[in-house]
Amino acid sequence: MIFKAIIHDAEEGGFWAEVPALPGCVTQAESLEELEANLHDAIEGWLLAAEPDTGSPGERVLEIAV
Repeated sequence: MIFKAIIHDAEEGGFWAEVPALPGCVTQAESLEELEANLHDAIEGWLLAAEPDTGSPGERVLEIAV
């Protein structure tokens, strides 16, 4: 899977990033190289925490057969 991340300069130095397709998936680091590794870990963690039926933590989905 490929996800896009938005990278920001952190006010206190370093960087932080968010993954718009995964609400709440954010991370930070002192360097861009470290940020890339942290993003990989953050995305994996988000996906592991996702509800199996919905793909998103906290969402509820009801399937209706008609």
